[in-house]
Amino acid sequence: MIPDRIIEQGTLTTGGGRAAVEVRLPWYRALPGSCIAGATLTIDGVAAPAESLRWRMNDREFTFDELRTTTDEWWFPTDSAVLSGDLPVDADAEHDVTVGLTLYIPYIIISDTETLHIDESNTKTMKAVAA
Repeated sequence: MIPDRIIEQGTLTTGGGRAAVEVRLPWYRALPGSCIAGATLTIDGVAAPAESLRWRMNDREFTFDELRTTTDEWWFPTDSAVLSGDLPVDADAEHDVTVGLTLYIPYIIISDTETLHIDESNTKTMKAVAA
């Protein structure tokens, strides 16, 4: 796991009551969208409502319910995805950004009915830019 590189420094954008940040895969191999089990986005201690979160990768945007069955889109370690949610954030100000990720690793079997899942998070301070 490579949690310290989850958030891409300097990628916080804001506009229309939403905030977005680029995130990187904290794993060494690509994963299909169905293995991205969930995420959280918190800015300055305020969490984006779960139902407002969106995940964009490979020029497609998904809810986490949609990702659950997405096996035709892959997240590669060299590519950034964008996590966004309903959070009003002031542009041109410093903010503490925390992203939490839950991922399933389909090729590491830990029991007859379970695969490995990892929960990682990362916090960085960065300035928001108007989108």
